[in-house]
Amino acid sequence: MRPRPEWMSLKDGLILEFLAEHDLELPAKPLYRNLNRHGHEIGYSTVRQRLGILEEHGLIEKVDEGGYYAISSSGADYLAGDLDVSELESQD
Repeated sequence: MRPRPEWMSLKDGLILEFLAEHDLELPAKPLYRNLNRHGHEIGYSTVRQRLGILEEHGLIEKVDEGGYYAISSSGADYLAGDLDVSELESQD
């Protein structure tokens, strides 16, 4: 299990892994639907809230004004274990 900063929930890792594994750019509602379709129990409001927090910390990025999100290079580095968790803490 990779270390995670205090602000990060277990659902954040799920969102990051899903976006990375499927190489997707999605808005909150389709992301929520697809996560649940693939057997991950997560609420729509949780997805919306966590996307904002992940974006604040630079792990995902909004790719257009339509609200589409994709994993960022920092998010990919985090998943690969190549990003120091203390760097994420300092962005609070």
